[in-house]
Formats: sequence, C-alpha cells, structure tokens
Amino acid sequence: MKKTLLIIATLALLAGTNHLTGQTNAPAGSTNSPVKPYPLKYCLVSGEKIGEMGKPVVTNYMGQEIKFCCPDCVKDFKKDPDKFLKKLAEAEKKAKK
Repeated sequence: MKKTLLIIATLALLAGTNHLTGQTNAPAGSTNSPVKPYPLKYCLVSGEKIGEMGKPVVTNYMGQEIKFCCPDCVKDFKKDPDKFLKKLAEAEKKAKK
C-alpha cells in the first residue's frame, strides 16, 4: 500500500510540477489548489540553511511547497517522502509552541 501511494504521489508530482524548478505544467489561467508555503529556513533533508549553497530547489509535493538546498536532497527526499513530511510536521509544531 505504501509503495502504491508513493508511486501515485510521484506520478502526480511529475505530471503537475517540474521537480527541479517547482514550475507547474498546468495551462495558463487554470485554477490550481493553493500550495502551503514552506515554513522552514533550512533544508528538510540536510539541515543546511536555504540559499547557502546557491539558489534553492523548490518543488510542490502533494500541496506542500518544499525547499531543498541542492538537487541531491531532492533525490533523498524522493526515497522516503513520508519520513521528511513527518519531520516537517514536527518542526511546524515545535515552532508554534
């Protein structure tokens, strides 16, 4: 089941967003659901400050904007996105306290 969801999410990601630039492939003027902005100032995968290694890689994963410090972190994220989304949720909860 987990692999099936990962495959579906990956296909949706590739169909709707360029995973390296974060640009959508939707036609101009189409209405997309709003994307939840990325709340952290650091890369979810490496912990590096966003922008220290050059222009960040920005993508949309299931309605959540994700910013990475480099393309290698995108590859690591894709291996286990649930792990990193859980880490993001925990960081958001901690920030609200």
